[in-house]
Amino acid sequence: MKFSDKLFFATTALLTAIFTVFGIWMLSSYFQRILDREMEQGSTENMLFQYLFEMAYQSTLGYGNEYALNRAIDSAKESMEKGGSMLFVQTGGGEILYGEHLERRKGLLEAAEKVRGELTEENDFASGISNLESGDFLLCICESNVGADKLYLGICRDLTDIYEDRQSLLNQYRLALVLLLTAGGICMYLLSRYITRPIRTLGRVAGWIAAGNYEKRSKYKAPDEIGELAASFNRMADRLVEQMQEKELEAKHKEDFTAAFAHELKTPLTSIIGYADMLNSIDLSEEERREAYFYIYSQGKRLESLSHKLLELVSMEKQPMVYREVPIKKLEENIRTAMRPVWKQKNIKGKIVMEKGVIYGDYELLLSLFYNLLDNAMKAVPEGGFVLMKGRCLKENYEIKVVDNGRGIPKEEIHRITEAFYMVDKSRSRKEGGAGIGMALCQRIVSLHQGTLKIDSKLGDGTVVQICFPKSPSDRNKE
Repeated sequence: MKFSDKLFFATTALLTAIFTVFGIWMLSSYFQRILDREMEQGSTENMLFQYLFEMAYQSTLGYGNEYALNRAIDSAKESMEKGGSMLFVQTGGGEILYGEHLERRKGLLEAAEKVRGELTEENDFASGISNLESGDFLLCICESNVGADKLYLGICRDLTDIYEDRQSLLNQYRLALVLLLTAGGICMYLLSRYITRPIRTLGRVAGWIAAGNYEKRSKYKAPDEIGELAASFNRMADRLVEQMQEKELEAKHKEDFTAAFAHELKTPLTSIIGYADMLNSIDLSEEERREAYFYIYSQGKRLESLSHKLLELVSMEKQPMVYREVPIKKLEENIRTAMRPVWKQKNIKGKIVMEKGVIYGDYELLLSLFYNLLDNAMKAVPEGGFVLMKGRCLKENYEIKVVDNGRGIPKEEIHRITEAFYMVDKSRSRKEGGAGIGMALCQRIVSLHQGTLKIDSKLGDGTVVQICFPKSPSDRNKE
């Protein structure tokens, strides 16, 4: 069952219960007040009947007991039966002195006897309502001690019209309730459909997204609970789409990584297999054999370098990072000592200028980072070019820049430089012994040190690599 239908049936059932209980209570209260008024009036008339009867009896007692009884009954009858009440007089033995109507109506005499039985010595007045086949009657009886016999004086009021009016009101209320619930039910059904329309729309949007239409979003923006639900749903959908795109991109990177790795293995292995086959199957001169040995050795070293870098990249993903204070000057001395002969051999003007400071991280990883950056810079500059490594201490971080005046990088390829096996000029990189993993290592090392890496380059003008390390990284492994 749909939520709108549940809301409709629940609301209709609740309204039905409320109106039914309220209507019954209201009619019952109204009817009870009428009965109470009738009983009060009956009690008053009964007391008046007793008073008039006894006064008339006492005033005529001198003419005899029988005459006094008849005169008292006639006096009370003339005064009280005009209002619709019926009087009756019974002796203690049950004989009816006046009130033949008790005998004419079936069950009324027995009802009077039952009410009379409620009289006690402490209470000489009793009343009750009798619902008989012939109608509904109010009986009020009191005891009167006149003469030698005990007499019972009673008032009988016909309440049949009141009970019929009550039944008529109940029937009218039932009809009104049916009409009200019918009209209200229609309104509630339309209202429930209107209220749940945003939920149905949200369900359709969820179905579209599940079917692959990831651009669909809920447009319901009301400031209510459903509006909050729609906003949360949209945020969830955005996040899911982002995660899917990230997974797709990650899968593509892995696919590209595998393809590039296979390609990188193919070239040196082809050379090694080819030259080995030549040495095995063809008689070569000494010079040709040395050349073959050299190619096999150089391609083997290239594979060794590639394996070392891959192992380093993988190991960084698995090992926890421990932060220690690494003095900048210590790094500067090590790098300058290692790079000075290389720059001299390649006729490159190299310069390292580092302000005093501290970086929190791993000393060996930082050395690997700067060696890779300087190595890439050297491969990019021509003979006689320059490479500058400059460090300065800023307010919130330590900035290091590696600048060269080499061939530069096309703008549209800068964002891919840190991808594993990506090379701008593949033939030139392989010629110089590169495999396209160096910048991927650099990016990973910078990330492990909670720093940022930014590359700015212009084709033909050179490249600037900027790295910023936080002065105090927040990490539980800091020492």
